[in-house]
Order: sequence, then C-alpha cells, then structure tokens
Amino acid sequence: MDYTEKQLHSELIFDGHVLHLYKDDILLPDGKVGFREYCKHMGAVCIVPLTDQGEVICVKQYRYAHRKMMLEIPAGKLDSPDEDPTEAALRELREETGAVCDKLTYLGPLYTTPALIDEVIHMYMAEGLSFGETDFDEDEFIEVERIPLDELVDRICRGEVPDAKTQAAVLRAAFAGMRRQREE
Repeated sequence: MDYTEKQLHSELIFDGHVLHLYKDDILLPDGKVGFREYCKHMGAVCIVPLTDQGEVICVKQYRYAHRKMMLEIPAGKLDSPDEDPTEAALRELREETGAVCDKLTYLGPLYTTPALIDEVIHMYMAEGLSFGETDFDEDEFIEVERIPLDELVDRICRGEVPDAKTQAAVLRAAFAGMRRQREE
C-alpha cells in the first residue's frame, strides 16, 4: 500500500521570522480527506567541538520556551534555505566558541519533530581546534564550558542533558570515536 499523503490545498496561518505555520488539506492513503498543521523551518546545524584532550566545547544559554538554562553543543539556524550547512557549521562554531577546526566530519541529519516541523539539523563533529574570539549574535548570551566527552555521554545517559540535538550528535561522535579506535 502507498502511504503517501497528497497535498490538496495549503494555507499559511502564521508567517514568523523563524517559523512559518501551515494548515494543509490532504488526501489520505485510504482516499479520505484530512488535514495537517506543521511548521516550515529554514534548517539548522549543530557541532560537537572535540578538543585534542577529549573535551567537548559546550554552551549554556537560557531557552525561553522552557524558561531555563540549557547545556547544549554549539548550533544555529541556516541563514537561507540554500546556505551550505557545512559553511553554517563553521560559522556557528566560530561565533559561539571562538574555534576554527582542521577537520569537520558530517554526522548526519536529525529530524527534530517530524510530525510537527520540517526542520532538519545537520550534525557535525569538529576536531583539530584552535581558538580565537567569539562573536555572539546580538540576542545571544552564552557561557562556554568544556566537558570531557565520556562525562558528557554519562550526563546524557543519566537524563541530565535534555536537548535532543546535543544527545544525538554527542552520542554519534562518541560512537565514531569508538569505531575509529577499533579500526586502529
């Protein structure tokens, strides 16, 4: 059976700076008509900056939607739909941590909330770091913190790091490191 849902009509309900909310009438696989509400998003990147000492450069910032400080890896939205995610990752790494890297490895895409938003976060691991000045956005207030990778993985597994992109990217980076060790 083909489970594809076909768009019949689309209506823009809210056109924000970051989110764009739509309500679409759709044709369901069984031939009935239904609807879907979803947000369109430009897309984003996140980076696991890994030092030569095995530390992850993390950021702490206040997240208004949850009304609390969150520990995360550096991340940011794409400036346009056609921006190269690799370039965006290098930009966000430098802006939020002051770091540039010798090696940037793509860890894959993360579909954050596929039932509600089309956002894709492109995950990267940055190695061979050298540090300069940060360049936060006007509305960013960030604390930078170094955490050993093993400790960060433990904190994630204990439920102390609720941010999904941080969990997914850090665990992928840790797995990539374990795989690399096995191959050596």
